[in-house]
Amino acid sequence: MPDFASEDAILEKLEADVAEAPADQTPAAVRFAELGLPSAVVTALERQGMTDAFPIQSATIPEVLAGRDVLGRGSTGSGKTLAFGLPLIAKLAGARVRPGRPLGLVLVPTRELALQVTDALAPLGRTVGVRVRPIVGGAAMSRQLEDLRRGVHVVVATPGRLEDHIRRGSAVLDDVEITAIDEADQMADMGFLPVVRGLLDQVRPDGQRLLFSATLDNDVDTIVREYLKDPVTHSLAPSTASVDTMEHHMLHVIHADKVRVAAELVKSTGRTIMFVKTQAGADRLAEQLTERGIFAEPLHGGRTQGQRNRVLTNFKNGRSPVLVATDVAARGVHVDGVGLVVHYDPPTDPKSYLHRAGRTARAGASGVVATLVAPYSRRSAHRLAKLAGINPTRSTIAPEAPLPSVLTDALPPAPPPPTAEELAAAETRRRRDREFDADRGRGGFRRGPRSGSGERGYRGGPRRSDGPRWSDRSERTDRGERTDRGDRPQRSERGGSDNYRAGRPRWTPEQRSARHREDRNPR
Repeated sequence: MPDFASEDAILEKLEADVAEAPADQTPAAVRFAELGLPSAVVTALERQGMTDAFPIQSATIPEVLAGRDVLGRGSTGSGKTLAFGLPLIAKLAGARVRPGRPLGLVLVPTRELALQVTDALAPLGRTVGVRVRPIVGGAAMSRQLEDLRRGVHVVVATPGRLEDHIRRGSAVLDDVEITAIDEADQMADMGFLPVVRGLLDQVRPDGQRLLFSATLDNDVDTIVREYLKDPVTHSLAPSTASVDTMEHHMLHVIHADKVRVAAELVKSTGRTIMFVKTQAGADRLAEQLTERGIFAEPLHGGRTQGQRNRVLTNFKNGRSPVLVATDVAARGVHVDGVGLVVHYDPPTDPKSYLHRAGRTARAGASGVVATLVAPYSRRSAHRLAKLAGINPTRSTIAPEAPLPSVLTDALPPAPPPPTAEELAAAETRRRRDREFDADRGRGGFRRGPRSGSGERGYRGGPRRSDGPRWSDRSERTDRGERTDRGDRPQRSERGGSDNYRAGRPRWTPEQRSARHREDRNPR
């Protein structure tokens, strides 16, 4: 590892690059065919309508192909996935891979992001014989074991599940030549850096490392210093530069009117992501919007992986134009065409605000970010805007009042309203998910029918066959008439337990000892 003049050398170099290349000085467009990529990959990109590289791609791809370590800093939607994915595929084209020993590794913070990176790279990899597979938690282990056994060139993994495979011996990182870490700052926020360090210690020491992050705080700079060898740095703009392509609005509303305002926002535009604080809040808001005739589905960690995949698919293809998400779940949502981001529950720090806002205005497009601010949160919201480096348009919306024209004029056009059949289908899906969650006990074991209601017991196991069923029991015998209670003394007359016990025969200590001996030594 090179000897830097100080521990902050890389950070100082990066900040210098940012100062020398301001956001408005972007390089001329470069075609993918000019970057040294295999012709089959370029042809596949052209079929997808991609001929010109984004700035971070044109700057990064030649450096990676030349074998340099790369430190990239760019906002969400700047094209980072192809910036490291294309040269990774190009360098591994034609390579032979052994079972359980991948040659390339991509580490990402969330399952959703891993699946999206895989979806972007796998079709391109197939054109040159490079297999790209996801290794994530919440998915079937058997499928992942089969993929590793067959041999995988590039593994796109979340740190926890990859660590599980290494522990059980199904994956070994000794052959990994290129390692890419995407969204490193988010991994730091989620506490994954210790696991990431352990994984980096297992790859080839002479391998190539690529790290992409919006910021370099929370010990991300430590990873850079320890594991990247004389990296070339590329940064298009500071982490707050992307806010320039967004319109920011703060809407002062009372709490009781938030759902109505949120519904009016969605009705006025197209694809929307709404952020809330809790999983229960996401479920509740999605249900309230659906009741108002708006397609909305919740996305949070309390849902199964299959449900989350279905929600994301519906959101991508426009079947559900509204996504109600928590911060952690939405970190892997990288979908183009999101015209509106709504902070239904405002974030508590500027970094979270910028990460949320980054779901819109991707790849140079424009977008609108609206924050619903309750009267008691105005001061903290204004402080948040100042720290985030934005100057939002502030509007006060009275109960049942329409949205301000300054906001509605900025929103993208709304899609046609859903039909009655589509609303019914959405309600059916939502009800099925609720029943499934209730049946699972919110993550617990699946329960079977209660005892006596079929051939299976309460926990789903077989019924006991040695006892009579309810229907087989004999009729209860006649117990006769009960004695008349009228002649018995009332409780107050009985004098409580002392007088009651006084009528019982008392045992002497010798009798108790004898009875105890008989119990311990039965004949």
